[in-house]
Amino acid sequence: MIPRAPKGTDDLLPPASERWRRLLRVFDNLSVRYGYGLSMTPFFEATELFSRGVGEVTEIVEKQMYTFEDKGGRSLTLRPEATASVVRAYLQSGASGVLKVAYSGPMFRYEETQAGRRRQFYQVGVEYLGEPSADADVEVIELGYRFFQELGIDDVVVLLNSIGDPEDRIAYRGRLVAFLMERADRLSPDARRRIKGNPLRVLDSKADADVVAEAPAPGNHLGEAATEHFAAVQAGLKRRGVEYLLVPRLVRGLDYYNRTVFEYESRSYSAAQASLGAGGRYDPLAETLGGPPTPAVGFALGVDRIVLAMPEGDEAPPLDVFVAIVDQARRGDALDLVAKLRGEGLAADVDLGERSLKAQFRLADRRRARGVAVVGDEWDDGLVTVRRMDEGEETQVAIEEVVAWARNR
Repeated sequence: MIPRAPKGTDDLLPPASERWRRLLRVFDNLSVRYGYGLSMTPFFEATELFSRGVGEVTEIVEKQMYTFEDKGGRSLTLRPEATASVVRAYLQSGASGVLKVAYSGPMFRYEETQAGRRRQFYQVGVEYLGEPSADADVEVIELGYRFFQELGIDDVVVLLNSIGDPEDRIAYRGRLVAFLMERADRLSPDARRRIKGNPLRVLDSKADADVVAEAPAPGNHLGEAATEHFAAVQAGLKRRGVEYLLVPRLVRGLDYYNRTVFEYESRSYSAAQASLGAGGRYDPLAETLGGPPTPAVGFALGVDRIVLAMPEGDEAPPLDVFVAIVDQARRGDALDLVAKLRGEGLAADVDLGERSLKAQFRLADRRRARGVAVVGDEWDDGLVTVRRMDEGEETQVAIEEVVAWARNR
């Protein structure tokens, strides 16, 4: 019996993987335009990084982490998220001041699997370290918003809130705990357990949505500094034309957040978890990990869910030219042409299986090539027969003009 992929993981092969490739290309290009460099951190870290950074009284740390002991007796964990790793790398490098980075890659959480929720899942994200200004929040939120637009998901709205500073939450926490204790008999077991350890997480519990609908809202208990910051964020988003909706009880599931929190939702994407991504400001994280005070803001977007929300039929053909061979005696000439096309920056391929010309055209069609260049006897006259696959008409061009023909889309 052939071994199967573990539950909650997926194999990606063409043509389905073309949507992923386009998504990653769009994200990479956009993050470069916004000035974000590349960040690459390990797939596994010391378990302490996540228990301290993410928070011990969180669902991720309590239930979802893949933790193991290595041969040296060290406790390691497959990364359940990337922000703590990026901040750890920033601190370990001895960096100071502003750092803007983007990342992509797999994360790992032991969850109940369903569409858009996998145990190995993929994220793209950005982190803006070292800048306390509300304009940094606006830039990060806008980048994510434009990313969805460039993918053709044009009905995304930003759900927005502020949970204030740690000192703002002292009084608010007391009010929230009192509210929840009065209704403890109506809460889920997980919610009751979190009342004292992490009451804000109860606001994020789908199982307790009816109970917490009237709970005190963190956005109504902000100090002066957090209030001014949140007003500046809203003004900046309006100026940038980013559509947002205030959600007074929106919180994030990780302990390191303060002030701005947000999610991206598509009105046309329906799933148990409708959010396509989320983020916020996390000024306390660097100090929690033993570093100096470092303001920061970022987001993480769920690639698996975004692919499901992307419109159909919007992938560009993966090949500019498929080179077909009439007679295997022309194989060397065909390979030379493929090499020339590739050298000019075009996506080109050739069948090496010695199939018939008809079979090669079928293969070009399956590969969704824009055009086919046929290498036959006319090669001796300096010509190649070419066909645009969407039009079906054939013509002949000079060998040295094939590149120009392929570029003329």
